[in-house]
Amino acid sequence: MTSKLEDHKILMVDDDQHILDLLITVFEKEGFQHILTASNGAEALFITTQNNPHIILLDVMLPDTDGFTLCNKIRSETDVPVLFLTAKTTDLDKLQGFSFGGDDYITKPFNPLEVVARVKAQLKRAMPLSSRLSKKQVYDFGSFSIDPNIGKLVVNGKRIDCPTQEMKLLCYFCEHPNQILSKHQIFKDVWGELYGGDSTVMVHIRRLREKIEEDPSRPKWIKTVRGLGYLFEVSNEGLL
Repeated sequence: MTSKLEDHKILMVDDDQHILDLLITVFEKEGFQHILTASNGAEALFITTQNNPHIILLDVMLPDTDGFTLCNKIRSETDVPVLFLTAKTTDLDKLQGFSFGGDDYITKPFNPLEVVARVKAQLKRAMPLSSRLSKKQVYDFGSFSIDPNIGKLVVNGKRIDCPTQEMKLLCYFCEHPNQILSKHQIFKDVWGELYGGDSTVMVHIRRLREKIEEDPSRPKWIKTVRGLGYLFEVSNEGLL
């Protein structure tokens, strides 16, 4: 991923032209020059496949589909960060957004400068997978392996799609084996922000368990330590 803001391609998906115009104005003032827009799900999916945006701002309520369903389809094409824009504010809505592969959740009405800040943060977090992690070792735990150099997860001999933020979280656990990590510590180190609530960490860990655990309800690898946090329990064989 490019390191210059003006080289990043942003796809904004919303059927409210006023919101699109406002966001375009603010983002252009912040130096972003490649901004794509769509007003419905079909158009957004086509633009994604044809233009490979670096990040997607996605309204939840669209005329032909809902953003959660669309995000699920987008995830089959790309693992770039997806930020939901929505008037739905309940914890259940947020959990649903994360469960469909979203990386952030911004409620309406919003300050467009906050949206810019969140986009910049997501782009910075995505960069290490191709730069900072390029010198990392490959982790092999038998039933699954992770190659941080190319963001590759293989489970039982089959490559598994793993969105950027989930890959970063899994690599973080690999870098801190057999240590109890609090939710606050995980969120601060992986998301790069002050603690933002249990749901973000919990949902991403649940999705990782569904990928690497034989029985996600009885995890062997990512274990919950009641009242303290999480433990990625491994033997030395996986850390060669």
